Amino acid sequence: MGKQASQYDKIFKENIEAVIPSLMQNILGITAVKSEELPDDIQHTKERKPDVLKKITDNQGKTFVLHLEFQLVDEPEMVYRMADYHIMLARKYKIPIRQYVLFLGAGVPKMETRYESELMHYEFPLIAFTDLDYHTFLQSEQPEEVILGVLANFRGESPETVLHQIIRRVEETTQGDLALKRYFSQLRVLAQLRNLGQTLGELAMDSIAKFVSIEKDAAYMVAQEKEQIKFVTNLLNDTDFSVERIAKVAGVSVDFITNIQQKLTSDK
Repeated sequence: MGKQASQYDKIFKENIEAVIPSLMQNILGITAVKSEELPDDIQHTKERKPDVLKKITDNQGKTFVLHLEFQLVDEPEMVYRMADYHIMLARKYKIPIRQYVLFLGAGVPKMETRYESELMHYEFPLIAFTDLDYHTFLQSEQPEEVILGVLANFRGESPETVLHQIIRRVEETTQGDLALKRYFSQLRVLAQLRNLGQTLGELAMDSIAKFVSIEKDAAYMVAQEKEQIKFVTNLLNDTDFSVERIAKVAGVSVDFITNIQQKLTSDK
């Protein structure tokens, strides 16, 4: 999970600014007319770095600090961390604080969202992506948001059907071959969180062959090889596929797979 979590963190750091406006509007019900970035370190007696921290003025004229946490693991002590954030933010900014935890993991999160004692009551809203309709993400014009549909509720549709729609929508909302390869790579990482990496790999390779022209410039070829290495490494680590099957799925030679396999063995 450590390696997977670091991949997911990288994706959200790269994409967060593109997806936040739509997430606020469509999932949190916040219509922002003004948004101001706030420093992400809250230092008093300790330091905390929230995932998203913004000063928002909404369409009703209310101004508040918006704090979002994207959580992959069902953290039993999340309520204490969020309460800690709340007190430090309230002390620093002296305006209302709105906090949300967006749970990206599979299944139903069981973390406590409420803390009560004789003198204190605290509670935060918990939103699980598995409760959200994937169509919400398909409607976006931002490919960074479209790929999040793989983490949402498929509403009874087969994974193949949903992945086909996501792939097609990513193609529709992306300009440029390098960008398209980037979003396919990110989609593969997110699909692994739902054990859909194999299915996506088989679908995506056909799509890339159909829609992505093969550029001849050196920068493109280097980027393409890096993406192939990442994809093959994930298949070697996360599946029991034979070398021949991985080569077929990834569209590379058996020697290419063998070289990566040998390097992974030597690095252990």
